[in-house]
Amino acid sequence: MADSKSIIVGGRAQALGAYPHLKVVGNLVFVCGTSSRRPDNTYEGVEIHADGSVTLDIEAQTHAVIKNIETYLAEVGASLKDLVDITTFLVSMDDFKGYNKVYNTYFDAETGPTRTTVAVSELPHPNLLIEIKAIAHLP
Repeated sequence: MADSKSIIVGGRAQALGAYPHLKVVGNLVFVCGTSSRRPDNTYEGVEIHADGSVTLDIEAQTHAVIKNIETYLAEVGASLKDLVDITTFLVSMDDFKGYNKVYNTYFDAETGPTRTTVAVSELPHPNLLIEIKAIAHLP
């Protein structure tokens, strides 16, 4: 097996289990499933109102997820341009349009990564609408 290195990125939200943010194997970078969680463990795209009701924003969450992935990749000298494949998990396909709108501001069909999008019944926190895992190639 090629040399591998696990990386936990400092100053970022830490994993909820025993896994790194990144695993580098040879010239491939595997990015763990990433959410809109901030370093203080709150979530981008989540507004909790005084009455306890919650508003979730798929566009804000998608921006935050992609920005978190970008931050992780920078740790190994890579960028979003180095992504070769992503898998997106949506709690509801009703959010696909908003997710796709934001996604298309970061990537295009000619140079962007391949993509798979699936619906899942739930994610690790009830306020999460989206999670993305990715694979990049080191420049």
